[in-house]
Amino acid sequence: MFRTLRDLPVDAQVGLLFVSLFGVLSLITVGHLLWSLRRQSEPDRDTLRDRKRNLRAVWLAAALFWLAWISGPIGATLLFAVVSFLALREFITLQHTRRGDHRTLLAVFFVVLPLQYIIVARGHFDLLTVFIPVYVFFAIPVVSALAGDPHRFLERSAKIQFGILVCVYGLSHAPALLMLDFPQHEGRGPFLVFFLVVVVAVAHQVMRLATRWFRGPAHAPDISATFSFRAWYIAAGSAGVVGALMYWATPFKAGQAFVLASAAGAIGMLGEFVMEALKRDAGVVQWGNRPAITGAVGLLDRMAPLCFAAPVFFHGLRWYFNVGR
Repeated sequence: MFRTLRDLPVDAQVGLLFVSLFGVLSLITVGHLLWSLRRQSEPDRDTLRDRKRNLRAVWLAAALFWLAWISGPIGATLLFAVVSFLALREFITLQHTRRGDHRTLLAVFFVVLPLQYIIVARGHFDLLTVFIPVYVFFAIPVVSALAGDPHRFLERSAKIQFGILVCVYGLSHAPALLMLDFPQHEGRGPFLVFFLVVVVAVAHQVMRLATRWFRGPAHAPDISATFSFRAWYIAAGSAGVVGALMYWATPFKAGQAFVLASAAGAIGMLGEFVMEALKRDAGVVQWGNRPAITGAVGLLDRMAPLCFAAPVFFHGLRWYFNVGR
């Protein structure tokens, strides 16, 4: 069966993926509606509200991904650039900044971010690798120092650098997958983005369920009362299984898909754990400090796993398959 699916034309594979995606979401939505009709007691209302918001977020993400797909690589890159802008804004609003940082932040939002995505759109992968970690990271403290404010200078600069690293550098590697061309698998870049987003989302949802049903001792309770390595292993393995089932839509073999999906899911969950530590430090429950357009939590809460998984996944593909050079 998988061999037959792999031999289908690209348009047929695209149609099958989206029919499957929206079909599964429709079934889950109907199931949630039927379940909610039977659960009207007061203790269940919060659970119903959370699940409704999560479903709304998944539907929104699926619709945006479909729009990005039909708009082509340029449209998808622009979409991820907008998401980067919004995620970085959420991050910065919760950090301690001063008037002396305003010039630096203007440069970050309106110079660094657009340049990073222009580099992605043009497929300059070597420059993509070093532009932010080398040139921008050295430029940021220089620009901040020129403002003449030494108060908590190192802390302020480091926070801005970390925000750029996660929200711009990390996330920009997702649309960069669109530009990779594998020999005999040309035009498969969108499938790679689809693959990455799905396996990271699966790991995220399985992690939430595993922490309720199979939770072991919390590894760092002062950061997260639910994160445990047992749940992390289950989430990574589940992402790997889903990735292996999707290998027919990618240039990978089933075993390669399992390893790549497991790694992406595992790294995404570790990234979410890191961002949880930052939220604890900032004294907030969610990024943005208010419900975002996704409904339940801030945008960065949704995108953090992808921000950490995307660069590792992208550079792993370039190194192992020797593509994009």
